[in-house]
Amino acid sequence: MKIILKKNFDQLGYTGEIVDVKDGYAMNFLIPRDIAYTATKGNIRALEEEKVQKARKEAKALEGARTFAEELSKVSITIPVKVGEEDKIFGAVTSQMIADALKEKGYEIDKKKIEIKEPIKALGIYEVKVKVHHAVESTVKTWVVRE
Repeated sequence: MKIILKKNFDQLGYTGEIVDVKDGYAMNFLIPRDIAYTATKGNIRALEEEKVQKARKEAKALEGARTFAEELSKVSITIPVKVGEEDKIFGAVTSQMIADALKEKGYEIDKKKIEIKEPIKALGIYEVKVKVHHAVESTVKTWVVRE
């Protein structure tokens, strides 16, 4: 019996795949547990339409992310920090500090999407990467200045 998977299932495959299984396995296990549904002509057409819609949605999200990344790359933020002797920062500039500074400018970015390669422990100008979309990155110019 051919079925279409609704969820990723380790032994069979991934969401949206059409797989061939024994009738009893499909009728007694997969379909009652809402893991799969039968692969009728109508369901296959619906699956194809769903794939087309998903591709359109992904393309639109990617275009929006590229536009946002371009806008974000023009942003410059300033982070005031306390410094000691020889302009050494107490602690380090964190991704949370950068996210808060971006929020003040009107950009809502999750701190997990901000990538700091090396800890920022000195005054200066830094380029910080921000992951806008899984395929799109942007950089934000970050000025670390004395408070």
